[in-house]
Amino acid sequence: MSLQVKMNRMRLRIAERLKQSQNTAASLTTFNEVDMSSIMEFRKLYKDEILKNKGVKLGFMSAFSRACILAMRDVPAVNASIEGPNGGDTIVYRDYVDISVAVATEKGLVTPVVRNAESLDMVGIEGAIAELGKKARDNKLTIEDMAGGTFTISNGGVFGSLMGTPIINLPQTAVLGLHAIKDKPVAINGKVEIRPMMYLALTYDHRLLDGREAVTFLVKIKEYIEDPRKMLL
Repeated sequence: MSLQVKMNRMRLRIAERLKQSQNTAASLTTFNEVDMSSIMEFRKLYKDEILKNKGVKLGFMSAFSRACILAMRDVPAVNASIEGPNGGDTIVYRDYVDISVAVATEKGLVTPVVRNAESLDMVGIEGAIAELGKKARDNKLTIEDMAGGTFTISNGGVFGSLMGTPIINLPQTAVLGLHAIKDKPVAINGKVEIRPMMYLALTYDHRLLDGREAVTFLVKIKEYIEDPRKMLL
């Protein structure tokens, strides 16, 4: 026995966008692994104070958002896009960062946008993400809330994903995929220690970004997460 159900409008739109991305971008994914010890300690140290004074629950999305913004200073092409006729003939560079945050809802995946994220600290970013997430779950997002992002972060780790290759949200050039934190044996100064590790995946459009730039960007993110003090300078 089988059951046939028509796709709703959102599911159809998602399908169209994903297929368009696959057919247009020269997608390639590079991976790295990050030690979450320092950022977890950072969060533990400040989360209660921030919740009390700002009313914001400090998570990891804001840290990765801030790390991406800082890494874009070294690799600005990550925040650029290819635009124009016939598949695009012009590279558009931006001096602002609008981060699309992937949020799973009952109707499908949506990507509301944190505007001008480069002007926000981690607390400001976390507050904006929380507000957009609530609107998404309450089915109150507007078209304006989801339009115009320049870079996407997707966290499959909240569902237990160990590793995956996210799809580019056109006309953006790259998307960062976060994954589950798992305790693993790691060599530290010649000794084996158990550390909380996370795989990072950066899918990028090879038409605009070369491998060296993509790897450099991902390594920069790793450096900021493993030493959060650098994000406060």
